[in-house]
Amino acid sequence: MLNLTYIYRLKLNQQQSQTYDAWLETSRRVWNFALGERKDWYNSRSCRIDACRINCEYIISADAPRPTFASQCLALTQARKTNPNLREAHSQMLQQVLRRLEKAFIGMWESGRGFPRFKKQGRMRSLLFPQLGVNPILGSKVKLPGVGWVKMRLSRPIPDGFVAKQAQVVKKASGWYVMLMLQANVDVPNFVPHGQPIGIDIGLKSFLATSSGEQIARPQFFVDLQCKLKLLQQRVSHKKLGSNNWRKAVAKVSRLYEHIYNTRKDFHFKLAHKLCDQVGMIFVEDLNFKAWAKGMFSKHTLDAGFGEFFSILEWVCCQRGVYFAKVNPNGTSQICPNCNHHTGKKDLSERIHCCGECGFQTDRDVASAMVVMQRGLAAVGHTVSQP
Repeated sequence: MLNLTYIYRLKLNQQQSQTYDAWLETSRRVWNFALGERKDWYNSRSCRIDACRINCEYIISADAPRPTFASQCLALTQARKTNPNLREAHSQMLQQVLRRLEKAFIGMWESGRGFPRFKKQGRMRSLLFPQLGVNPILGSKVKLPGVGWVKMRLSRPIPDGFVAKQAQVVKKASGWYVMLMLQANVDVPNFVPHGQPIGIDIGLKSFLATSSGEQIARPQFFVDLQCKLKLLQQRVSHKKLGSNNWRKAVAKVSRLYEHIYNTRKDFHFKLAHKLCDQVGMIFVEDLNFKAWAKGMFSKHTLDAGFGEFFSILEWVCCQRGVYFAKVNPNGTSQICPNCNHHTGKKDLSERIHCCGECGFQTDRDVASAMVVMQRGLAAVGHTVSQP
């Protein structure tokens, strides 16, 4: 079973836009109510029964069960009978809001994430519809729950044999978009190592360096527009909170952030396709980018988006039939790729690799990329094939 997600821009009319805006607000209220119910239950168990605070305390019956996804879905069904706003909204869409809240708590328990937070007005931006009707796509139109047929900008055609299973409508600063999950009953092939290999080393001076000696300059997506962003944010702070001029200024900031995101993602996709055009195997380092984002180069690391690039590169390799693998990153800059001699730790200012044993000299990042390629080939038991 193969799943693909295609994103298209929607052309909603005024009535359709108002309907989805109302559903976003309803979803936000459902999220906040369900989160508040869970938070009150946890706070009522946060202290001993003989050590409650004098001024205030959450008091819930001791035999009250912990709110779960199932219990809150049942309560939502009962509330829809009396609340007209809940009755007008799509039932499965509201259930998905509760499911997302459940996943947020699971992420907090298992992955160490923070406690889920309440959403203020305008923070809920997506509506997930887990089921679509029969033949929901007709040409450049898609049939969505609550609004019927909607025109969309068909930037690329739907692949033959794929069926739209679910849709997620997203509101961005530039307009409304739909993310269609397409599904086909086909087997995904497992690509074996083949063709010419290449190793990739990422850095801060250059975006990446390859084992073939190529170095890609690092675009500064956020840094280049930081002054403009600062100016727009200052204009927001000078407007009266909640006024029309304040909303217009906030929209300009949102559009600039979206522009930065789009340019970064476009660069990642183009670079990934360029790399796949050259080789049949790509090896990268298995790095902890969360730790990088907390270091002294956090701004530059987040601006480059290395983690997102590796995810995109892996996906493009799967689509292009290129073998992709991650290798151990420890000590890649301390080993000579020519004689495997351990050269010792280098300072960040030392940009040239010079081996004291064999005299091999090259750029530091290129040498690390060559070591990455050698480790990848050793892991798959493959030898370099001559072009």
